[in-house]
Amino acid sequence: MTPFTTLTAIALPLIRDNIDTDAIIPSREMKGTGKTGLADGLFAGWRYTEVGGRVPDPGFVLNDPAYADAQILLGGANFGCGSSREHAAWALAEYGFRVVIAPSFNPIFRGNCVRNGIVPVVLDPAVVGEVRGPLTVDLMAQSVITTGGECHMFAIDAEAKAMLIGGLDAIDLTLQHRGRIDAVRAADRLVRPWVYL
Repeated sequence: MTPFTTLTAIALPLIRDNIDTDAIIPSREMKGTGKTGLADGLFAGWRYTEVGGRVPDPGFVLNDPAYADAQILLGGANFGCGSSREHAAWALAEYGFRVVIAPSFNPIFRGNCVRNGIVPVVLDPAVVGEVRGPLTVDLMAQSVITTGGECHMFAIDAEAKAMLIGGLDAIDLTLQHRGRIDAVRAADRLVRPWVYL
């Protein structure tokens, strides 16, 4: 994964409560088991005028040229609710979103974001509803700074922060303890040699 420290980017407002993972990436858009090929299906049910078609709906914010380079998504409360579909985070990441800012997240979706290099930022609903334009998200300082200089602090747990800053997935995080893992395996090999044949 690409490490994340600071990002200044356009924020795309899609402020609706309870955006579920099926809205983020409808099941009909998942044609494989890999992390790629999902960006075109991102918000497909809202983004296109025909179900399963690819005629962009000009009224949907993702199709607005003003947000073509957006890397920050502003969402509503309970963002990523519904199923535990990790494809939702994969689709957001492949499209280019590095940050999702919302008043709250489904816990499973939040974890999927972290494991896929997307910073889930929780801010007060009033703040999410007001911030627009380019924003600066500083993960080290745990802050969101507006173009007007307003600073909004956010909380993130230490493990998630370390994973995002280091560009680490769950396996990379575990392998940081390789010395201890190898020591346990070496000791176990002496006690149970038949397991290592």
